[in-house]
Amino acid sequence: MGAGMAQLEGYYFSAALSCTFLVSCLLFSAFSRALREPYMDEIFHLPQAQRYCEGHFSLSQWDPKITTLPGLYLLSVGVVKPATWIFGWSEHVVCSIGMLRFVNLLFSVGNFYLLYLLFRKVQPRHKAASSIQRILSTLTLAVFPTLYFFNFLYYTEAGSLFFTLFSYLMCLYGNHKTSALLGFCGFMFRQTNIIWAVFCAGNVVAQKLTEAWKTELQKKKEERLPPVKGPFSEFRKILQFLLAYSMSWKNLSMLFLLTWPYLLLAFMFCVFVIVNGGIVIGDRSSHEACLHFPQLFYFFSFTLFFSFPHLLSPSKVKTFLRLVWKRRIHFFVITLVSVFLVWKFTYVHQYLLADNRHYTFYVWKRVFQRYEIVRYLLVPVYIFAAWSIADSLKSKSIFWNLMFFVCLFTVTVPQKLLEFRYFILPYVIYRLNIPLPPTSKLLCELGCYAIVNFLTFYIFLNKTFQWSDSQDIQRFMW
Repeated sequence: MGAGMAQLEGYYFSAALSCTFLVSCLLFSAFSRALREPYMDEIFHLPQAQRYCEGHFSLSQWDPKITTLPGLYLLSVGVVKPATWIFGWSEHVVCSIGMLRFVNLLFSVGNFYLLYLLFRKVQPRHKAASSIQRILSTLTLAVFPTLYFFNFLYYTEAGSLFFTLFSYLMCLYGNHKTSALLGFCGFMFRQTNIIWAVFCAGNVVAQKLTEAWKTELQKKKEERLPPVKGPFSEFRKILQFLLAYSMSWKNLSMLFLLTWPYLLLAFMFCVFVIVNGGIVIGDRSSHEACLHFPQLFYFFSFTLFFSFPHLLSPSKVKTFLRLVWKRRIHFFVITLVSVFLVWKFTYVHQYLLADNRHYTFYVWKRVFQRYEIVRYLLVPVYIFAAWSIADSLKSKSIFWNLMFFVCLFTVTVPQKLLEFRYFILPYVIYRLNIPLPPTSKLLCELGCYAIVNFLTFYIFLNKTFQWSDSQDIQRFMW
């Protein structure tokens, strides 16, 4: 019975992957016909990749407007260049826009497979229904609108996700040296991916802390010690435990032996930042770090919107309101702090207001900019979204949650520019780690993603416009 179910799951997975790739190829063909020239950030990425493809690797050939490391270009050359020897294709064909964009479509296939493997590893396998849920979850995340769109353009998103997911998978299997090496590859695609290499290290630390914490709780239960009461009693207990744990040389040496590949990678990153004079290469003026705390609120809203079947329901709202009433002093303080953060730490990047090709331009212009009070009125929504996200992760340990939210803070808050594609990786990591939702909710989520994707692609390909000072065709995108 078990072998039969596994075989059936394999058929379902193959069918889902094949159908997704077929649809992606048809969409890729439509993109290729509509976009003969580089579009948006491709005007930097594609010429640079073509210079690498022609064998021009010197720093004098580097475009100073590019802010990421050359991982995408190097890997693209490694993928497309062998076609000149195997098929006898000319360099003009091999280094063409279409061939380079196709590299990301190959990454999307790899991402589909990695997502499936991660769902198998992260989610418990104890019932037959879970196989359908895993495949539906994989399919849903693979066509997640913000991610799926960038599979068809020569951007770093697909490759960045591939190496980060691969690194996370190797970490879960305990192959930490390989995980750190893959984390380095992810860093070569986008510097902020170093945070997710640290996340992998934190995953190891959280696992060991959880084991020690369970042992500690069991010991106290056997000793029948009276429970410590008070509003912050649980917090104090955890703090005392962490302090005692970190004072043990045995514990620290064990953690070092497990995480040294990640520590070495973090050290190399620090050297890079010192030598480079910052995390950004190239055009630094447009990518300055700042304490943009509302980015967390935007991420919570983004996650609530795209995961609404799992995070939003009448029962959840009722539970939240009861909790607010029960702990009204706490929530009042949280609301005050959130309002203060919105008031003092909202930044508006020049690109956000200047580029009307991005959906974020219209979100900002028609919601936040039109009525300034909306920024503050949305604070209760932000708090509900944050609570709902934390509640959906309650199956994970307190230490895992702590590590995830620290990484989320680190990867979002320093970003001045509000751009939805910056939320892809934290969203995918979050979505991988919530319990497998019921099939009905997954179908609802998949259906909504399909509608959003259809509208996004239709608008991008058909609803074009022109600027008054340019003859170029402009298109709406994420």
